[in-house]
Amino acid sequence: MGRSSGRGAKCGVPAVFICLAALLCANVLLYIYLETVYQDSAPPSAHTNCHTGYFKVGTMSSCTPWLQCTEIRADVRRLRMIGQGAVKKVYLSEWQGQKVAVSVLSSEHYKDDFLHGVSMLRSMQSVRVVTLVGVCEEDGVFVTEYHPLGSALTLEATLAQDRYLRLNSWQTRLRLALDFVAFLVFLHNSPGGARVMCDSNDLHKTLSQFLLTSDLRLLANDLDALPRVEPGGQGVKCGHNQLTGEFVAPEQLWPYGEDVPFSDDRMPGYDEKSDIWKIPDVTRFLLGHVSGSDVIHFHLFQIHAQCKKQDPRQRPSAHEVMSVYRSVYDRMKESHTEIVRDML
Repeated sequence: MGRSSGRGAKCGVPAVFICLAALLCANVLLYIYLETVYQDSAPPSAHTNCHTGYFKVGTMSSCTPWLQCTEIRADVRRLRMIGQGAVKKVYLSEWQGQKVAVSVLSSEHYKDDFLHGVSMLRSMQSVRVVTLVGVCEEDGVFVTEYHPLGSALTLEATLAQDRYLRLNSWQTRLRLALDFVAFLVFLHNSPGGARVMCDSNDLHKTLSQFLLTSDLRLLANDLDALPRVEPGGQGVKCGHNQLTGEFVAPEQLWPYGEDVPFSDDRMPGYDEKSDIWKIPDVTRFLLGHVSGSDVIHFHLFQIHAQCKKQDPRQRPSAHEVMSVYRSVYDRMKESHTEIVRDML
């Protein structure tokens, strides 16, 4: 019996090492997988392979010209409503076996906003913006690529799903923050000049402007309110009503106190630096509370403090914020690599 126990002990020791080695290898493979998914690149987007005026979505292998009224009326079949706002209603639809999203004007009162959004979608097609499939202005309809996860508001619920649970990490979340800031860089340096993201009066509204893709990236989706900042002009104003709350930038608040009634005519304009003020709040939501997020907040403390400067002229540009974010991501990635190497 003693000999048998001795042989069992001798065989058990290497088994433990084999198990540890297998565990370490699994960690390394997971890290390599994450690095492949979150390499320093723009969100994958099919329309980047198509020329302006063409699209490719879903399982399509070649680019097709944007759909016109006749094709949309005849070939696009609405399945069910998946969203509704003041400007438009959105329907999950089908076109030639591909799932698409159809946006329909809700009220003639918002027709100008709707057409502005269509114009922005046409002119700003990029890896940062949802793919445009077609437009029929006379019917108040446009068609875009469909993303089943919906808006960025679904982030926590999505990452709680079994299929995404292993990706609920600082890598995933910081990449989403990078996507948000990268869109602001694009918006503030767009082909049509610097533009302000006006549909962002609170965190919920801001997040609703972005779609969460199946590979957990952000794409700008709602471009109805992106006024242009005219060089040397008086700035822009996000609507004609008084804005309140801590989420909006100080320059977007009525500057004359509660004793003076609000007047749109007397409200000063502002520029794209109002978007910079909101970056820390959006990033705080996107980072959540996972291992490593507290370290990231520490590294971003200084740039976020600059984003919250009362004087908009003292805030950094979106490009400067992006540079810091990339630096922090690279630093975290390098640190994680060293930990894995030490484990091996």
